[in-house]
Amino acid sequence: MAVITVERLSEHVGVEILGVDVERLRADDDLPGACTAALEEYGVLLFRELHADDESQVEFCRKLGSLAKSAKYRIPEVTEISFDPANPNAEYFRSNDRWHLDGCLDAVPPPKAGVLSAHVVAAQGGETEFASTYNAYEALSSAEKERFAKLRVVHTFEAVQRHSYPDPTPEQLAEWASRPERTHPLVWEQRSGRRSLVIGSTTSHVVGLEAAEGRELLDELEQRTTTPDRVLRHTWTVGDMVIWDNRGLVHRACEFDRSKPRVMHRTTLLGDEPIQ
Repeated sequence: MAVITVERLSEHVGVEILGVDVERLRADDDLPGACTAALEEYGVLLFRELHADDESQVEFCRKLGSLAKSAKYRIPEVTEISFDPANPNAEYFRSNDRWHLDGCLDAVPPPKAGVLSAHVVAAQGGETEFASTYNAYEALSSAEKERFAKLRVVHTFEAVQRHSYPDPTPEQLAEWASRPERTHPLVWEQRSGRRSLVIGSTTSHVVGLEAAEGRELLDELEQRTTTPDRVLRHTWTVGDMVIWDNRGLVHRACEFDRSKPRVMHRTTLLGDEPIQ
């Protein structure tokens, strides 16, 4: 296996991968395995100012696993994250500034990991923050672990969209209601034996609890997971590439002037493990 050099980015999550350029990204067949191991250990990998083109990003990501595709973009494996009105998914990116785990509303298992490369960065703001829900679970008391293992949480499209559209139109409400809701355990016990909390902006309510009580619990867990000392905030430079473990981290984009360009190119590694 390739030897990689890492430098910690914060106490709880994240490392920078040193000494890797685009040529090595494409040519070193042992690098994907080393990065997979590092991702499991550290949660976030930063390749600073890598300047990987889309083709190189896709080629490397294919060595990490199967990739999601969308016919809406020039390269199906690369989604543009921007608020450009011409972007076919722009309206759904408005709630990316809320803590979330990708894939909670999908019929297929959540993505294994996400990959972002910075092509245009905001002049101010626009950082991306990450927090480990593995660490959040481990920090629970024994009594909390026992109680939360029994709880199930309903996730809805309306829950996440209401953050961006607090006064929705009847048409919006109808469209949101047409999306299927998903129910997941609060604690995800993964095949590896690791456990993580399934929380974030898609959560609607806790099954069996009064609405207010369930909301209070979910908000409290999110706050405990994302205290400043537990968050990795990455300030983007053009060319940076970041990979994160979607199964055990929540993430969000920080505020910036959305009338100005900010363009990220995303590749998503498909998951093979349902939340259970």
